[in-house]
Amino acid sequence: MTALLQTFTNIRRQEALATFVSALFFFCVLSALMVVRPAREALGMQRGIEAIRWLFVATVIATLAVNPLFGWLVSRFRRMVFTSATYLFFAVGLAGFYLLLILAPASVGQISGQVFYVWFSVFNLFATMLFWAVMTDRFSMEQSERLFGAISLGGTLGAIFGPWLAGQIVRPLGTPSLLLAASGFLILAVGAAAWLARLQAAPIGTGQENAQIKSDQTVIGGSMWEGFRAVFRSPYLLGISAYVLIVAVMATILYFTRLQMVAALGLDTDTRTAAFAQIDFYTQIATFLLQGLVTGHLMKRFGVPVTMALLPLTMMLGFIGLAVLGSLAALIVLDAAFKAVQRGVMRPARETLFTTVDRADRYKAKAFIDTFVYRGGDAIGAQTEGMLGKLGMGLVGVAFFAVPLAILWMALGLWLGYAQLRQVAHKSAAAGPPAQDA
Repeated sequence: MTALLQTFTNIRRQEALATFVSALFFFCVLSALMVVRPAREALGMQRGIEAIRWLFVATVIATLAVNPLFGWLVSRFRRMVFTSATYLFFAVGLAGFYLLLILAPASVGQISGQVFYVWFSVFNLFATMLFWAVMTDRFSMEQSERLFGAISLGGTLGAIFGPWLAGQIVRPLGTPSLLLAASGFLILAVGAAAWLARLQAAPIGTGQENAQIKSDQTVIGGSMWEGFRAVFRSPYLLGISAYVLIVAVMATILYFTRLQMVAALGLDTDTRTAAFAQIDFYTQIATFLLQGLVTGHLMKRFGVPVTMALLPLTMMLGFIGLAVLGSLAALIVLDAAFKAVQRGVMRPARETLFTTVDRADRYKAKAFIDTFVYRGGDAIGAQTEGMLGKLGMGLVGVAFFAVPLAILWMALGLWLGYAQLRQVAHKSAAAGPPAQDA
């Protein structure tokens, strides 16, 4: 069994339980997000596509407002305390929206639906950001390259299970029940995080196990604004910010391009729903296979730089094909390929970048990048796609914008990967040679 784990997943025997619990933790987080997403769509998308563009702007403002509060929690409390507080805060919020839908359904209208849309968008990013921050704090860079792909499998299973569960309970119990189910999953996520905190994540004898125990018990300290300043002081963190910004811009352009193309085809609602349900199904399978069998080996064999460049390359070729063919089939292939490579390859690789930064930056700077910067990219992408549409440029215009941006994005991914290697070499040189036994 040990040989089988090492062959297919690169998991060593002493890491197996910590990896499993981490995957369970991610399963609970993604199940909570995906089970409630249908409620978000039902409550928030009542004023059409143009309203969604401005909801993205509102989400950027909300994430900027929440970041200092999260920074304060990180500065004042131990990791398990601020992790639990964050997830329980969102669990209570979901329960509050549930009570509103049950006790005062008449008061739920367009305004409250849009408030929930923005709240959910903030919750979505903070929940995943905090999970990966804990992972980069628990595992070394070498471990992250081997294990993050396998840990991501838990999230993929949650992304599959959440919509399935929503379909099972929404008809007999109603839409409000989805919010209560999501709240329950977040409480389970806190339990998984506590279990992980009690485990020894580092292999015995690596010298990391005592540091990990200490990091669980130590308050990070610093200022609530430290994450903002750290990003603009560090070229490395600024590079990660630019990479994340482009990811969000590209994802949003692809999202609105899909909406526009499907609307132009005039398909009925049932046909659209069936088509995109099938796309999501195959995307999740492709993601699962990439995470389980490819990502860890890819990062180990070719390194983070090449892995980080795969998603930009996929998008560049995809938008060229979409501009040439201009068909729904080409859009479906691009959409599925983007999501599979983004979730199955790029995200685990990107998270390894934070294993070489200071501990405070893994939470504070990462929160700023993964929430405010990402949602800023959403807003830019939404407005850019709308502007290109108003200019009547069509798919060719979108490709003319996206392809040069993808080339810049690919170069940035390569630079970040090599910058991480330089950071590791610099820290190793500063630490000096290992002590020799007498």
